[in-house]
Amino acid sequence: MPAPRRSAERAGQRSTPPAAAASAPNQTRRTARPRHPGQGAGAPNAGPVHHTETDHVIPAHPNAPAVGAALPAPRDAADLTVVVPAQEIVLPSAPEVVPAPELLLPAAPDVVIPSEVVRPGGPGALAVPDTGAVEVAGLLHELSARLLSADNVAEALDRLAVFTAGAVPGAVRCSVALITEGQGTSLTASGSDGRGVDDCQFETGEGPGLEAARTRALVLTQDLPNDPRWPALADCARDEDVHAVAAIPLDVQRTSVGALSLYIRRPQGIVPDMLLTAMAIVNQAELLLGEIARRDALSEGATVDRAIGVIIAQRGCGVREAYDVLQETAQRLGMDRQAVAERLIAAAARARDPR
Repeated sequence: MPAPRRSAERAGQRSTPPAAAASAPNQTRRTARPRHPGQGAGAPNAGPVHHTETDHVIPAHPNAPAVGAALPAPRDAADLTVVVPAQEIVLPSAPEVVPAPELLLPAAPDVVIPSEVVRPGGPGALAVPDTGAVEVAGLLHELSARLLSADNVAEALDRLAVFTAGAVPGAVRCSVALITEGQGTSLTASGSDGRGVDDCQFETGEGPGLEAARTRALVLTQDLPNDPRWPALADCARDEDVHAVAAIPLDVQRTSVGALSLYIRRPQGIVPDMLLTAMAIVNQAELLLGEIARRDALSEGATVDRAIGVIIAQRGCGVREAYDVLQETAQRLGMDRQAVAERLIAAAARARDPR
């Protein structure tokens, strides 16, 4: 088997002495190699063929050790310093700040004060264009003083009827109907004209005042004698010369419901100013009556407790039995428990001090 071409080259290189190679590093040498792997020096019918090949020898580094020289011992690992070239850190550029759009608020409208409401005495000083609000405020203040000075709810209702009949212009009568659970319907009125209309209402069980108390809504009629809703009241209204009626619902601490009724003599006599004044009075009266009812309940509870103590002392019974005795006595006499308790306390006081 013929030898490869590379093997022949390596054989030629090994035949050159090392000293000659070191002395002439850049010289060229000629080698004879067969033209074909099968045509060697001893091959028949094949003459020698000269092939010129130039070997490029890389010059040695000037500081490199000579061939065959001993290499220096490696340095300790601690003496080795690895220098890593610093890399340039490129920070991302900050995003562009886009300014927020300017918020434009609409300008406040100029307040124009009419010249007729400017007080001449001072620039910009407002004067009250209408005295109605001042009058209503004065009425409510006077109403509060009158009702809060009452001893109980019944007295406060009487004062409310009298006050409203005189405070509302054109009213000939004011009646206050109150329906209380367990006590029925009570009527308080001020003004002689129109009394027959109230009597007909309670006899027939229908009318503007009772309807306002039941429905909790404002009830108006500008001509009661000809109003088809209450035909039973037509004759009474004609006899009393009452035409217009305004009934405003009235509540007292959710324990009593009722209505305040105003009677007007002339037809179409209910005007807005009159109605607003009456409604303001009723709204204020609801708050005042609620406070008076709460005060009465506290007073009644104290009176009943004192009467229970008297019964326990007289009979030597328990608290539950004493309450039953007080309740049975009130039912037998046809009186409320508060009145019986007051009489019992007065009798016990007279027994202790006979003078």
